[in-house]
Amino acid sequence: MATFITGGTGFIGSRLVDALLDREEEIHLLYRKQSIQNRPQHKALKWFEGDVTDKESLIPAMRGCREVYHLAGHTHNWARDGMVYFRVNVRGFQNVAEIALRNGVEKMVFTSTSMTYGPTDADIGDETMSRKTKRFYTDYEQTKYMAEIEAEKFLDKGLPLVIVQPTRVYGPGKMTEGNSVTRMIDMYLHGTFRFILSMGMETGNYVYIDDVVDGHLGAMLKGRIGQRYILGGENSTLENFFSILREVSGRRSRQFHVPPGLAGLVARFEEIRAMIFGSYPLISRGWVKTFLRNWAFSSEKAVADLGYRYRGLGEGLRSTCDWLGGAGVRGQAG
Repeated sequence: MATFITGGTGFIGSRLVDALLDREEEIHLLYRKQSIQNRPQHKALKWFEGDVTDKESLIPAMRGCREVYHLAGHTHNWARDGMVYFRVNVRGFQNVAEIALRNGVEKMVFTSTSMTYGPTDADIGDETMSRKTKRFYTDYEQTKYMAEIEAEKFLDKGLPLVIVQPTRVYGPGKMTEGNSVTRMIDMYLHGTFRFILSMGMETGNYVYIDDVVDGHLGAMLKGRIGQRYILGGENSTLENFFSILREVSGRRSRQFHVPPGLAGLVARFEEIRAMIFGSYPLISRGWVKTFLRNWAFSSEKAVADLGYRYRGLGEGLRSTCDWLGGAGVRGQAG
């Protein structure tokens, strides 16, 4: 029997595929023709062209699979067509869940996000937390929340489903928008990430990619049906994040604090420019609003149930800098 994966060509998904291939598990990998140029070959890897928004394309791809990992999602901070988030993140989930239920799979792990809980304010959020606000800062956040509501309906229908909720993931891997924290690290190492929003004292949770992959494997092996697991790492303010990054990389790049009002105006201008010229905004208003709130989380439930472990920021950032070639910029002035 095989394992079916959506989103296996993305940042987290490609690392998960590698981990499963190391275990010599047969994989059915769904891919969109426009999303990949070269398909790596492996005797245990079977490629199926399709799309989560096309339910019929999922039927042959999932045939004969007993386990399903659904990682595909529209993760961009902005889109000209806002409905793409709904089509991929909500309808796409419904399609995968429906075919999985029809095929009688043994377990499905759905990759959502810790953002569905909303900002945590002064608290540290966990899986018992109820969302305090119906306000959403991005279409991505809102549609992932909607997908989790749909997940409850499929659980009621008998789908053996587990939800994992990564926080801000970083580390070696594809430099997609899903790996935006690593792109930020790379920009800092090259002296091009000059600005910190506000005073940088808002808290986020940062988790290393390999820990997230291990969390997915643990959720499939040990996760309790119907449960959600936050896959996070260390809570840190953005100011502290860059302080650790400076220490482990040896890079001293000058940075400046940008008032929220000014950042919002720049984001609005970038979005208008993107709509007119078909470009992509450097920042979005949703991004600004998100980073002005606290998103601190605990992963103790995953630790207890899945045997989940995560490394601290110092270790994770050092590994990421080494992968990026950070040693080459040590000691340079900004």
